[in-house]
Amino acid sequence: METGLTTNLHLLTPEFALTALAFLVFTVDLFLPERSKEWLAGLSVVSLVAVMVVALVMRPAGSVELYGGLIVVDDFGLFFKIFFLGIGVGIIALSWEYARDRLQHRGEFYGLLLFSILGMNLLAMSRELLTAYISLELLSFSLYVMVAYGLREARSNEAGIKYIIIGALSSAIMLYGLSNIYAALGTTYFVGISEELASPAAASPVLWIGVALLVVGLGFKLSAVPFHMWAPDAYEGAPLPVTAYLAIGSKAAAFALTLRLFAEAIIPAVNLWGEWQLVIAVLAAITMLLGNLVALAQRNLKRLMAYSSIGHVGYALAGVAVLGSDFALAAKGVIFYLVVYAVTNLVVFAGITAYYNREGKDDIADLAGLADRQPFTAAAIAIGLFSLAGLPIFAGFTAKFYLFAAVADGGMLWLAGVAIFTSLVSLYYYLQVMRQMYIESPAHDTHNAAAHQAHDEHDDIHQHAVHDEPPAPPMPRPSWLLAGTMGVGLLVVTWLGVYPRPLLGLIEMASKAIVPLG
Repeated sequence: METGLTTNLHLLTPEFALTALAFLVFTVDLFLPERSKEWLAGLSVVSLVAVMVVALVMRPAGSVELYGGLIVVDDFGLFFKIFFLGIGVGIIALSWEYARDRLQHRGEFYGLLLFSILGMNLLAMSRELLTAYISLELLSFSLYVMVAYGLREARSNEAGIKYIIIGALSSAIMLYGLSNIYAALGTTYFVGISEELASPAAASPVLWIGVALLVVGLGFKLSAVPFHMWAPDAYEGAPLPVTAYLAIGSKAAAFALTLRLFAEAIIPAVNLWGEWQLVIAVLAAITMLLGNLVALAQRNLKRLMAYSSIGHVGYALAGVAVLGSDFALAAKGVIFYLVVYAVTNLVVFAGITAYYNREGKDDIADLAGLADRQPFTAAAIAIGLFSLAGLPIFAGFTAKFYLFAAVADGGMLWLAGVAIFTSLVSLYYYLQVMRQMYIESPAHDTHNAAAHQAHDEHDDIHQHAVHDEPPAPPMPRPSWLLAGTMGVGLLVVTWLGVYPRPLLGLIEMASKAIVPLG
């Protein structure tokens, strides 16, 4: 492994460029007239694609440490960097029409999105606890503002306040845990932690408290049970594209940190990992159970997706619980699952956003009759939900197969059984959404049917009492950008379900970069 301080600083060019482009978006926003603000979305997309190209072109031959090992440029960080930039492009595609019609200060919105992606990139590259904490806070502060960005909606303001209070609490808990780990071991570097933990004398009450608080802090960021209480309210109150971003981007970034932290700091310390493996497994089990069971009672689409997201966090945590058994297989399963989950959720949220942009409603019952009015949108949502449930031939089935097989191979058959059971539960509440779209009639049609029945029964007495209402006008088609997002997403979901080998090859390269040395 190469090391360097200033000689290899050019490897951070993508991060420097992303920072500069975020400020550029802020600056251009100051001079653009209101009618031209739509160009900011295009500028943000071009910025993300340019950074993606720079990151690929400047990829080093091996792993290179910077700033004395605080961060590292390797295949693991590069994979997640491209992944996060791709998520950013997808979220901007979702938000373009929504932001134009419903959000103020669009320049700040897109600039904050770029800064949050910068935090995610640094999070995947961090090899030291304080560096990871600062990167996580850059991501979190951007999300706090974005959740409360619906200034005209009381729900958005309420969600932002709740999110920042819970987020500040979780950050304080995590920081206190880091201070305890430093007090016990005298280092915050991942490699240094694993070396210190090799000594039996390192296991002290202060260390156990520090690790426990660190796990609690990560649990808040992942919205794992019982640290999930912020998620449903934040998801429901946030603007729809931000809800999608919370479900996809923030979870993937937190898992990127978790994978590197466990691989380089905790798993090599066999004694510590043996004590905490069961804790992670139990955390995964209760997260899967509560997330999917509580989702059964939801009537709002955003809250349904919030609890669905909690359940999917449990699946990924199940893979984390068996990292110590076969790291390569488990890590590959977790990363593949994160990618599939992100793409599938983009498809679902693109369909929900297309409907919301026209109707302004987000309850499940409001989707009644959508298949008749917008068949492509309904099909995209249905296929996305089938993939989330894990049905063949879609990517969700392949991802769950790899992940659950890794969990079972790691010796936790009971945890794999819980995962399979909760997947069946999830299929029920996903089918409830499809039932509304394909079987139920919209409220307008139901009212018309009742009017017709009343007219037939009392025609001889009240011949002119009831008049037919004019039929509901057809729903306008989704914008070409949302339709394109759904179309591309559906192709990827199907392709990864049938032929995932190319992506699995890239994921294997990424996971090899953090294989535990111990």
